[in-house]
Amino acid sequence: MDWIVRPEEVTFLQTLEVFTQIMPHYTHSAFEYEDEDGDRITVRSDTEMKNMFEYYFSELEDEDRARGLFPPLIIYPKQGKTPQNRNIHGLKIRTGSQAEDQSQPVRTKPQTDLEGLLSCGNFTKESLQDVILLGQGNGGRVYRAIHKPTSRVIAVKEIQLDISVNVQKQIISELEILYKCNSRMIISFFGAFFLDNCISICTEYMDGGSLDRFMPMSEQILWHVSVCVIEGMQYLWNLKILHRDIKPYNILVNTSGEIKLCDFGVSTQLVKSIATTYLGTNVYMAPERVQGHDYGKPAEVWSFGVTLFELATGHLPFGRLNSVREKTTTSPNLQPFEIMKVIVEEPQLSLPTDKFSAQLVNYVDQCLNKSPSKRLLPQDLTAHPFMLSQQNFDSGLISQLVLSKGAIS
Repeated sequence: MDWIVRPEEVTFLQTLEVFTQIMPHYTHSAFEYEDEDGDRITVRSDTEMKNMFEYYFSELEDEDRARGLFPPLIIYPKQGKTPQNRNIHGLKIRTGSQAEDQSQPVRTKPQTDLEGLLSCGNFTKESLQDVILLGQGNGGRVYRAIHKPTSRVIAVKEIQLDISVNVQKQIISELEILYKCNSRMIISFFGAFFLDNCISICTEYMDGGSLDRFMPMSEQILWHVSVCVIEGMQYLWNLKILHRDIKPYNILVNTSGEIKLCDFGVSTQLVKSIATTYLGTNVYMAPERVQGHDYGKPAEVWSFGVTLFELATGHLPFGRLNSVREKTTTSPNLQPFEIMKVIVEEPQLSLPTDKFSAQLVNYVDQCLNKSPSKRLLPQDLTAHPFMLSQQNFDSGLISQLVLSKGAIS
């Protein structure tokens, strides 16, 4: 059972009432949690429950807290009819504040193994057939496959990671957030599994591929892309999640005319693991992020601006980085530290005014201000004159774009 609560609102008695609802034949007067040494600490009052939450939050990393990633806090009901000191009902208190309804308990099937944690074991290597490689790069390999139990065509991203079993568990647990996302602008996530230190992430299949196939594109198409990307980012921001990797390669389209975000860094552990596996500097990162400073939504706005510039021109908004064309994080002619210097110090280019409207040129320029405080505010992304220049989203236009290049079979 997952019980999503606000720590400042839930009381000790309310917790006992939940135990009574799901275990009516037992009497409960307390519960336990484990500290960092694995010792059981008993909770018998609101004060002790407050201490439990204080301990829990003190163990969180600052980055996880800022992004709203709250792993389950496991509690162990103390019940009279069993001498065993274990959580036989798989109770978890989720301490995030992003739940739609914090007061209602949500019943889920207990999970005990890595492959079953998200998908109840439905997504495993053995469950896939007709696996076809679509592409590969520093980020891993992407396959198209058929999920045999459902006959659904899916995309499988396979990432090789040299990590421990404990880190694997953390990644799977954090990917639960992705599993719970429900936005028309974000690809559906079906499950994930590990095999031989390789994580396979199973998602909705988009037969148009990523937007880098369609560069350069018209201003009308750019408006449609912006509508979808902004809605996807704002959905994640409302969940206190940063995408962390906005770029043309992570925006997918299909022949139905849909545009969706994929590959966002919802899992801190996954992001950290990939960072240690693949070296280099991401050319879409904001200056403050490249420099190792604190970053947030303004950094997402920067990456969005870089993406729009590249989609419009086929080039990056930096003269010395325009040789970058593929999903790599370094230029063939520049070292990583040189790329960082370009992003931080070199004036970014503006879109050519003879090819694009003044509204779009200004929109991209405001997204690419090197100072986070002077960039276009995240809440103003949809209020800019460029975004108000059109009113109706035409999925047929996107569908025609995909068909003009041919769907990915």
